[in-house]
Amino acid sequence: MAKILVTGGAGYIGSHTVQKLGQAGYEIVVYDNLSTGSAAAVLYGELIQGELNDTEHLAQVFAQHQFDAVLHFAASISVPESLAKPLDYYYNNTCNVVNLLQCCQKFQVNQLVFSSTAAVYGEIQEYPIQESAFTLPINPYGKSKLMSENIISDYAQASDLKYVILRYFNVAGADSSGRIGQMGKKAAHLIKVGCDAALGVRDSAKIFGTDYPTHDGTGIRDYIHVEDLAAAHVDALAYLAKQATSQIFNCGYGTGYSVKEVLSKIQEISGVDFPVIETSRRLGDPACVIASGAKIREVIGWKPQHDSLDEIVSSALAWEKKKITQPDLV
Repeated sequence: MAKILVTGGAGYIGSHTVQKLGQAGYEIVVYDNLSTGSAAAVLYGELIQGELNDTEHLAQVFAQHQFDAVLHFAASISVPESLAKPLDYYYNNTCNVVNLLQCCQKFQVNQLVFSSTAAVYGEIQEYPIQESAFTLPINPYGKSKLMSENIISDYAQASDLKYVILRYFNVAGADSSGRIGQMGKKAAHLIKVGCDAALGVRDSAKIFGTDYPTHDGTGIRDYIHVEDLAAAHVDALAYLAKQATSQIFNCGYGTGYSVKEVLSKIQEISGVDFPVIETSRRLGDPACVIASGAKIREVIGWKPQHDSLDEIVSSALAWEKKKITQPDLV
């Protein structure tokens, strides 16, 4: 079975993907600085702590192992933080992609799966969003990711690299077996925040903006279960192993839920009517983001197994409860 380098494999999405890869029999090396990830979340393979900007160490890891492919998760992902610290985002999300590709070039690793984001699209007027839609990101996070996509594409045209770029929509939920979930202490995703409010970890949940041009005035997002997203990476690796053409795929279900609807669902499932505070919009947040997932289903045969807001919320809530009772998890 192939040997895979997983950068950021101790993080939320990366660790769920590492679990899927391990279950599928892949040999795995995780490279992570553990700034937001957790060593406890790496259930398969070897964990090496390191920075992507430490090019000497990174090259040593490539030299020590004969990788068949790289899955690149390591990145900064907060839209508000990207607005406050744009240089950090361009450095971590874009410059480090160059560092990684230089190692791929030197050690002849020619298969790459890259974690991108729906933020590359910006304000889209037609839904669901197709991969062919115009890309005009409205925040440094999305811009840094789009720059990375372009770098990968340009390098592929000049080399033997084949890639799959996966544009994530809103990822949520946790491993259904309860072994891993969202570990990040600073995670500010809506479902995580809502679960924290339901469990008394936070005093309330906030709605940022109630004047969007949507049916209830709050932002609409396409939520995808983290296990389905992890499975998409395994499917992408299998696709690349066939020496197929490079591709860009959306990863979403094609169904949108508003902020109010999601918080109401968390209240319903938890049985807790926690306070919800309405406040002004945040900069860089589009009104509506809904994916077309038709292409990834048709081209690589991705078949979601957890396409349910109830299941996403229930698994996230169960995980957050477990973290309270077992604080040594993180």
